[in-house]
Amino acid sequence: MEIDILLPQLMPADMVAHWRALQAADITLDSPFLAPEWPQAVERAQGPADRGARVAVLYDEGRAKGYMALRRTPFTAMACGAPLCDYQGAVTEPGVTFDPRLVARALGVGRFDFSHMLACQAPFQPFARGGDISWVVDAPEGYEAYAAGRKAAGVGIIKDLDKKRRKAEREVGPLTFQAHSRSTTDFEQLFDWKRAQYRATNQTDIFAAGWPMALMRELFASRQPEFGGVLFTLHMQGKLAAAHFHLRGTHTIHAWMIAHDDAFERYSPGLLLFQDILRWMDGSPYRRLDLGQGDYRFKRELSNVQQPLNHGFVGVPSAAALVRGAEYTVRQAAEALPLGRVSALPGKAMRRLDLLRGLR
Repeated sequence: MEIDILLPQLMPADMVAHWRALQAADITLDSPFLAPEWPQAVERAQGPADRGARVAVLYDEGRAKGYMALRRTPFTAMACGAPLCDYQGAVTEPGVTFDPRLVARALGVGRFDFSHMLACQAPFQPFARGGDISWVVDAPEGYEAYAAGRKAAGVGIIKDLDKKRRKAEREVGPLTFQAHSRSTTDFEQLFDWKRAQYRATNQTDIFAAGWPMALMRELFASRQPEFGGVLFTLHMQGKLAAAHFHLRGTHTIHAWMIAHDDAFERYSPGLLLFQDILRWMDGSPYRRLDLGQGDYRFKRELSNVQQPLNHGFVGVPSAAALVRGAEYTVRQAAEALPLGRVSALPGKAMRRLDLLRGLR
């Protein structure tokens, strides 16, 4: 196996088409974060200065067999578009195996960190240090069949949302749902709400770095049929009650940026908007709504598929690999102790440092 490293914008059209065809052959790879357009969009948003967006092309006997988007920094690599990238993995032909350490060596780095790696990807399994779940709604037969399946599973969230909707309609009047909204006013309001959430919860405002907001605006403006952003809105009494900005692929919509007006909190407008999106997907090219990671009740109850993800790192002999290994040793020792929230502190510190590294 040989590995070539390319700038995303320099991928030839036939390579992009091959990448897309590999995605189309496996629904597990359908995430828009695994599409060839993702690293291209990230590279454009990050501006003319080289911030390390790269594509690793896997060759066997002179023919491209797979692709993986990454970001190279002086000593380490991470997912391209981190911390905004919610899926990582290699998109390859069936049966392709490779040593991920070859990717690190081809990039010229001591290690490659991953945080949302598809757990089903065998080459990366020996390097995993922990796991999580992405919660997915898979509705190939449409909303009514999906809702019936949730009811049969003993889950009451659809019934609860129907009650919330009737309550809202009685008290504030008809609700107005809009898919593929082109309203720049509503788009900007969503991100004003989102940034206010970060401030209120003492989280890092990821959009202050500049390029993440440039990426959002480019994706909002995108007209590509199989990749881009999509704005969904819900209005009550003529006012924006909730807005979602999601990333769309060929058959999957990935839930991404979500916020609502606190004045309508009692109606759970963000959840009603999810229900509207699921109904809207009927007759559309989309069969999956990926709700992402996070052990929230609404994600557990809406989802009918769980996508396991791994975190860890691929290292070659280097100081960078030794440092990461030591960090994981401390983290795993702390998480094994019955110290409640204190046990989680090393992991939180690692995630925060990774977030800041990604924004630079």
